[in-house]
Amino acid sequence: MNSGSQTRVVTVGGSPAPTVDVARRYRSKWLLLRRLSQLGILGLFLIGPWFGIWIIKGNLSSSLTLDVLPLTDPFLVLQSMAAGHLPYLDAIVGAAIVAGVYLVFGSRVFCSWVCPVNIVTDGAAALRRRLGIKGGRAPAATTRYWLLLGLLAACLATGSIVWEFVNPVSMLHRGLIFGMGTAWLVVLGIFAYDLLIASRGWCGHLCPMGALYGLLGRAALLRVAAARRSACNDCLDCFAICPEPQVIRAALKGSGTPLILDANCTNCGRCIDVCSLDVFCFSNRLTHRFSS
Repeated sequence: MNSGSQTRVVTVGGSPAPTVDVARRYRSKWLLLRRLSQLGILGLFLIGPWFGIWIIKGNLSSSLTLDVLPLTDPFLVLQSMAAGHLPYLDAIVGAAIVAGVYLVFGSRVFCSWVCPVNIVTDGAAALRRRLGIKGGRAPAATTRYWLLLGLLAACLATGSIVWEFVNPVSMLHRGLIFGMGTAWLVVLGIFAYDLLIASRGWCGHLCPMGALYGLLGRAALLRVAAARRSACNDCLDCFAICPEPQVIRAALKGSGTPLILDANCTNCGRCIDVCSLDVFCFSNRLTHRFSS
């Protein structure tokens, strides 16, 4: 990648395209909005135990906002049912609300817009790029689905909500309130794994929560689209920055819809940020129309 405020003329389809400011590829609008979202949501949880201002009670697995709105992680409800425990009505309602949000905005928006562990894995990915670390030994992308099935089987066998004992999201949340303790080891372990062993290994290959959310949001309305894919100059910046780069190719290089329909797209918007030719944008299944 280039840096600075240089300009260049890009030729697209044999004709010169408008002059492009190379520095534009480093725009970070959606990244900054995601960080504000992640830190803002985390802050709303923390000001209760820290300052006694209880806007949201609970944690990212199950919460009550303003003593009115229940929100529950569908994975928590699924584990509870597998363990033989019928969830309370509020938990079921909360899970239905969250699932409804996922059907509109995409289920893996939790991963990129809410989950605090994403800040850790994004940091590892950025440092990995800066240090020029290549390769690694990432497990198969299907590993997360086998872990998901294994956890549900463990819940069934033990009668316990197994994942919550080792859930790094919950551990990080509790650690910020009560002191990190061993949670530091989990966070540092994920950071080191993504940095040194497998690029995007945790979120892209192992996390069972992301696996379930991806399945829930396959029909989500909000999508990233390669709306101007004919302008693509094959710089590969989008593939380099994307936490799930395999989701891009069909929309960008295929002959079908330019909508990225892969369930593992997190709607993070980083491809939109880095593309100097504005190939990508947010769109939806219902109203966006493309010309061939």
